[in-house]
Amino acid sequence: MSIYNPPAGWLKPPTGDERLWVGLALCWCIIMSIAMPYWHFYGKQNPTGESYRVAPTDFTARVVKFVEANKVGEEAGVPIVEIPPGGDGYLLARMWSFYPILKLKQGQTYRLHISSMDLQHGFSLQPLNMNFQVLPGYDHVLTITPTSSGVFPIVCNEFCGIGHHSMTGRIVVE
Repeated sequence: MSIYNPPAGWLKPPTGDERLWVGLALCWCIIMSIAMPYWHFYGKQNPTGESYRVAPTDFTARVVKFVEANKVGEEAGVPIVEIPPGGDGYLLARMWSFYPILKLKQGQTYRLHISSMDLQHGFSLQPLNMNFQVLPGYDHVLTITPTSSGVFPIVCNEFCGIGHHSMTGRIVVE
């Protein structure tokens, strides 16, 4: 509430260039309102939305068992694990790393289980711009089919503390 009332007739309809810009903004709002549902259903841009409650210690035990059964190498103390085609793989986010390094085959479909051991992290697969929030206490399941080979870095895009800048991981696709 202001101290003084504005003078009568102060509000006037837009004219000239102002009217053009209001019209352009309205058209853009309509276009974006149509584009969002289109990309949701036809763009194949969204994760499967599958998630389950899980105790962080139970998920960590699953990851350890998965690594022991599928380890094919090691790099700087981090195991490299190959997921069987059509199988389930596990990725654990924890301060300040993703564990383990995953190895996939191009054109095969995988179910990737992701969870956090300690606090909220971000899963950003580069350069694909695939972003996902990873929460402790939830097993998030992503169904993925790699379409190109290469090394894809994983970056945490949710500030998670003093070591956040070094929180990275990798997915290798052959």
